[in-house]
Amino acid sequence: MARTGETERDLRERPLGEVAKELTGDVSLLIRQEIELAKAEMTQKGRTAAPGLGMFGGAGIVALCAAGALTAFLVLLFSIFLAAALIIGAVLAAAAYLLVRQGKERVADAGKPIPEQTIETVKEDVEWTKTRASSARR
Repeated sequence: MARTGETERDLRERPLGEVAKELTGDVSLLIRQEIELAKAEMTQKGRTAAPGLGMFGGAGIVALCAAGALTAFLVLLFSIFLAAALIIGAVLAAAAYLLVRQGKERVADAGKPIPEQTIETVKEDVEWTKTRASSARR
């Protein structure tokens, strides 16, 4: 590893093989660190999105129940008047709607399923590597 505060002149005086070996080690370390950062970032996004996705599943189940209740209401409407089935169907439909809205908000809070922070730091690492390589060539 390069010493802190090492100048370009110090780098130019060192053998090229030593600088190249150090640069290779630094790049390898950066790659490992970026992979770890990407894993951590994607884990966090997954934890944020999971409850919202669960709410979508719950909304689907409740919507299926609402459809069943409304179907039962329509069937029974032709035989006898039962407002209870309509009320139950409407309540279940409202519950499904609320779950969908909350689930959508949770999933939106998680953001895009890409490690944005990692991408930014990789760009910085590439610039750093270019700077180090050009300093060593001079």
